[in-house]
Amino acid sequence: MKHIVFYSGGKASFLAASRVIEWYGAESVTLLFTDTMVEDTDLYRFLDESSAALGVPVTRIADGRTIWQVFSDSKFLGNNRVPLCSRILKQEVAQKWVDANCEPDDTTLHFGIDWTEEHRMISVRRVWKDWKCESPLLVEPLVEKDEADALLNRLGIAQPRLYALGASHNNCGGLCVRAGQGTFAWGLKAIPEVYAEWERNEERLRDQLGDVAILRDRRGGTSKPLPLVALRERIARTPEQIDMFDIGGCGCFVEDAEETRMGGAR
Repeated sequence: MKHIVFYSGGKASFLAASRVIEWYGAESVTLLFTDTMVEDTDLYRFLDESSAALGVPVTRIADGRTIWQVFSDSKFLGNNRVPLCSRILKQEVAQKWVDANCEPDDTTLHFGIDWTEEHRMISVRRVWKDWKCESPLLVEPLVEKDEADALLNRLGIAQPRLYALGASHNNCGGLCVRAGQGTFAWGLKAIPEVYAEWERNEERLRDQLGDVAILRDRRGGTSKPLPLVALRERIARTPEQIDMFDIGGCGCFVEDAEETRMGGAR
């Protein structure tokens, strides 16, 4: 049997990989990393060190474009309802590799999903309907992402820097088109250079596509685009008007391609 672990650079996928390797042996495991080309540089350090400790090299695959190039080519700015980057740069690239290198009858796909987000496995199995899909973190005894810290300490590996800065995930440089105002407000303070890059790229796409934005402003009962430049100015002027509970989050590999085209999973 082949065991493919979607190895994102996050602590959950690391913990899932450690379990799969313990259960089935390193020789049967592939750590599959799908690169969006906008990752934090420390993610690659973590991939190298953690995979070496686990005894399985990382298999890196990529479309070759950044999320911004995909949005420009598609003439559409990704957002929480239509995360084109997730479908094109993660899901489709991974599906192409799995189809070319594996057979459904001798392969299990493993995802780093724990009990706090078990509902995501429903979408995972719908997207990957021809394959056996499992999450090692949902097998008893249940483990949580925090337990990855203890394992990393034993192995002498520093956690990805974004976690130390307060990020909830270690993908796409710490931000995500599925994130909300609260996450971007965190990003402006914790990783201002990344926020500035996202702001510049969003402005270029606005020049190309018109009045579009990753975020929405829903004050007053109406919904309109909220560009990152406007969010930054609002944080400086009236921070109390920022919805810090609007977090959103990263969730690649869980939406149907048709749902993504039609306006997002509901």
